[in-house]
Amino acid sequence: MDQGGWQILMRSLLVLTMLTACASCPALAQDAARTADMTGTWLGTLNAGTVKLRIAFHITADDKGYSATMDSLDQGAKGLPVASLTREGAKLVMTMPALGAKYEGTIAADAASIHGTFQQGGALLPLTLERVKDVASLEPPRPQEPKRPLPYSSEDVTCENKQAGITLAGTLTVPQGQGPFPAALLVTGSGPQNRNEEIMGHRPFLVLSDCLTRRGIVVLRVDDRGVGQSGGQFATATTADFATDAESGVAYLATRAEVDPHRIGVIGHSEGAIIAAMVAAEHPAVAFIVMMAGTGVPGETVLVEQVRMLARASGRSQGEADKAAANERTILGSVMEGRDPATVQKEIAQLSGAKVPEAQMAAQIKALTSPWFRYFLAYDPAPTLRRVKCPVLALDGSKDLQVSPEQNLTAIRRALEEGHNKNVETDEFPGLNHLFQTAPTGLPNEYGHIEETIAPSVLQKIAAWILKEVEPRK
Repeated sequence: MDQGGWQILMRSLLVLTMLTACASCPALAQDAARTADMTGTWLGTLNAGTVKLRIAFHITADDKGYSATMDSLDQGAKGLPVASLTREGAKLVMTMPALGAKYEGTIAADAASIHGTFQQGGALLPLTLERVKDVASLEPPRPQEPKRPLPYSSEDVTCENKQAGITLAGTLTVPQGQGPFPAALLVTGSGPQNRNEEIMGHRPFLVLSDCLTRRGIVVLRVDDRGVGQSGGQFATATTADFATDAESGVAYLATRAEVDPHRIGVIGHSEGAIIAAMVAAEHPAVAFIVMMAGTGVPGETVLVEQVRMLARASGRSQGEADKAAANERTILGSVMEGRDPATVQKEIAQLSGAKVPEAQMAAQIKALTSPWFRYFLAYDPAPTLRRVKCPVLALDGSKDLQVSPEQNLTAIRRALEEGHNKNVETDEFPGLNHLFQTAPTGLPNEYGHIEETIAPSVLQKIAAWILKEVEPRK
């Protein structure tokens, strides 16, 4: 599921000036490599077969020596800490124990590149880094992001979750013209997300809120608890806790003079879709919900199928994919049974057959045995969906490899109809991935490379459906 689903994928898987005239002088060239200033940004590409990842190191220096951070550009991960950077002559070593990773390289004679290897999880991959002259060029084009001036107002706001005792921060966008307007709260997917649901260099909720507000809908998007400007602790919260945060957002919208309190709905992506259903089931006043790549079966079932689909899309045989799914089911079963972390770790080691660095394994076990993960595995959305009586739009892409549309759209519709909800629409968009981008395969490593943030057809569908459902009945 979003960043959580990406973590599961990754389990089975980072001074050319005065020297030109002396390039033919080996002694001077080697000396230059030993003494060259290494500060700046260095970029390279890891090639692991079906997965290619651009890695950037930002090296700085002070009176204590060199330090660095790392970006995995195609995963949208920035500022990852480099615990140590050591340099002995032309040799450079950077260690990242939190990732179970290390880079060892040799500075080229002209000091314009570094040739070496990147080690992680038992893998040893060649990685050549080259100095980046224009750092701004690393930011990928995102043509759908709104440009100022905007035809609506945008305001930073806060709302209170009194039950949890925390303040949540977000952005409210309000259309021009005479209100009160219909309104929607946007709820992010799994993993710590800011109000724009920023992932892989994309800001889907920024693009979605812009589209909806231009069409006459007030939109509130909020930083997850413990993220950005919001208070609280993310690490100890479960999906049920995040649902109380969403309830606070809906309550806040009802206090705004620009909002019609009888036309407030919730739009959730991935885990956020589960939360949208939770809020609607508990609060009949919710006028509508939109479930984007939401689940209709228990989390354990979703993740086992996710592993199978990712394996097949990565080029593995059906037999290999089935084996990977069976191994995943065994591991998740241990987690659901509440086995201690040491036992879960032993099972992972036996099933993978690979030696995983201690720091990386520790991080993996911590994630697997967290309160959020245990809750997600066991939670079955169906009983909640049967209690949702408001209009529901459930969407997914045919190339979603994290939440199978075949598995989940059918289950969502079935549960809603079992609860006698007669206003249900489910749509599967051809060729779209989990983020609703037009995608070659749907693999998560494509997310950052694709310029499109959300397919226009999806944006248009959501806006038109909401406006149809909230217009006054005659």
